[in-house]
Amino acid sequence: MVVCGDDGLAHRLAAELRGVYGAQVTLVVPAGARTARPPVVGRARAASVALLDRVNAAVGRAAGNGTGLAGLGTGLAGLGSGGTGGSGGETARTDRVLEAAEPTEAVLADAGVDRAAALALVYDDDETNIRAALTARRLNPRLRLVLRLYNRRLGQHIEELLDQAAALATGDGPDSVGDASTTVLSDADTAAPALVATAVAGTRKVVQTDGLLLRAVERPPLAPGQVADHGLRTLALLSATGGDPAGADGSEGGGERGPQLLPDEADVPGATGCGSIVLEQVSYAAGQPLPAGRTGVVPPFASLFSRRLRWSLAGLAGCVIALALALWLVTGIHPLGAFYLTLLDLFAIDEPALGKPLGRQILQLLSGLVGLLLLPVLLAAVLEALGTFRTATTLRKPPRGLGGHVVLLGLGKIGTRVLTRLRELHIPVVCVEADPEARGLATARRLRVPVVLGDVTQEGVLEAAKIHRAHALLAVTSADTTNLEAVLYARSVRPDLRVLLRLYDDDFATAVYRTLRAAHPRAVTRSRSVTHLAAPAFAGAMFGRQILGAIPVEREVLLFAAVDVDGHPQLEGRSVAEAFRAGAWRVLALEGKQQQPSTDHVLSAGDRVVLAATRQGLAELLGHHHRTP
Repeated sequence: MVVCGDDGLAHRLAAELRGVYGAQVTLVVPAGARTARPPVVGRARAASVALLDRVNAAVGRAAGNGTGLAGLGTGLAGLGSGGTGGSGGETARTDRVLEAAEPTEAVLADAGVDRAAALALVYDDDETNIRAALTARRLNPRLRLVLRLYNRRLGQHIEELLDQAAALATGDGPDSVGDASTTVLSDADTAAPALVATAVAGTRKVVQTDGLLLRAVERPPLAPGQVADHGLRTLALLSATGGDPAGADGSEGGGERGPQLLPDEADVPGATGCGSIVLEQVSYAAGQPLPAGRTGVVPPFASLFSRRLRWSLAGLAGCVIALALALWLVTGIHPLGAFYLTLLDLFAIDEPALGKPLGRQILQLLSGLVGLLLLPVLLAAVLEALGTFRTATTLRKPPRGLGGHVVLLGLGKIGTRVLTRLRELHIPVVCVEADPEARGLATARRLRVPVVLGDVTQEGVLEAAKIHRAHALLAVTSADTTNLEAVLYARSVRPDLRVLLRLYDDDFATAVYRTLRAAHPRAVTRSRSVTHLAAPAFAGAMFGRQILGAIPVEREVLLFAAVDVDGHPQLEGRSVAEAFRAGAWRVLALEGKQQQPSTDHVLSAGDRVVLAATRQGLAELLGHHHRTP
């Protein structure tokens, strides 16, 4: 196995392949990045410690909370000096490490690509990955390729192109690529649903790909005497504790035991005081995307005018109708004729009602008065509509009175995918971005999401995003110190604010989580490492398995994969109930079948199943746990 990359995902992936699958790994990284950028991480942690010292007095908490912050500083210092770090310690066990600025043909040949079973290209730059993939395919037409690409549409075309090149080079047909397959994945797409589900209480965890929809939901601990409907399957029992305000979110590993993944159904009724993750729906519905809000440059009609102007127009329309009815009653003419005469009087184009009855004359005067009132309202409507169209292509500002929204910090690759996911769920969002050229600003403009441009560490920026009335804060910038400082300041404004931090490595995320949770026991705090969420999917793809998605379960990851029954004695010839192994894997569906298989359905060699599996369970099922390809 060869892994090439320039950030934490490469190190995490190498550790996953080595520790879970027992594979021999050659890691290709830029010079000086042998241990997941130790100088950068060290500086970041040192800056975090200094930041905590500066912010400690400004936060204004009680003495006990100040102790918690001091404890976080001590913990971070320990990680920087004595700890190995989440990625650094793991990649130290990699069999071979090559230092190279770029994955050139000579570098790939030196890494043994011509003899390797699989190659993962996980550079942060799409162009670098594509160029290296084309070179690797020429060096080894039978090589299995896994690419990290942000551009989804381009990824589909590249996948088809590389598979066609492999088929031509090997002489096999296009449908017989086999091990020389190409898989394109995105860490942003893998992590974004998990980040959203963690930050927004009650959000369902959804995995959707190629028409398959898997929907899981978190359920809080049962009250005494309450009987739960466990849906289709219980995927996990959480290690929630009574002191965790998230309840069903679990204790993030802070309890005496971690979560139980894929528990035996017999153990579920006895798991009192624990939340659970239950599979709510498994279905095939090709071409049915998740619901999305309105998008596009043309705004909806209701947003063309302000609420006050709409009420003014409605009031004037009511006056016109009332005057037409009164004219009909006074003169006895046809209702349509009365309405027509009222409009003529309204726009002062009718003859004066000389010699007419007094009622007709009074109504004409009232119609003229309403016409005078209508002119400025119509002018305001025209100007407001033009202004709305003009600002449809510019960034919106947070509206007055906004509340219950999510504040999203950072519109890079991860932030853009998180924003899209939030809007698909119809969750109100306010974005904060320091870079006016950030890639996610175009998406925010298209989705008509309010954006505050400014450095989140500067005073007044979070206030402009209405942080004091927000439901949750998602800090997903690429800088640990920025995310940490934003969360600390937000907690000083709203101690009960629900927060989620994206942090570089898992050890650092765990240290931050534990101390913030101790400092704010009544608030929900979650910390996530994107590489921790994405690496299992990349590792599974390197062994030729289609990883459909992953969901976080506290500090663990549960994978969903499509597996052919043929060649797997743990599945072939067994019923669905017999094929289940507690804590390892569980068959959820037969691919392409609308009806879910019964527990006594026998799996045959021609079946392709969708299963949920732990990382170790998937490795064991694939027969690679003790093999070193």
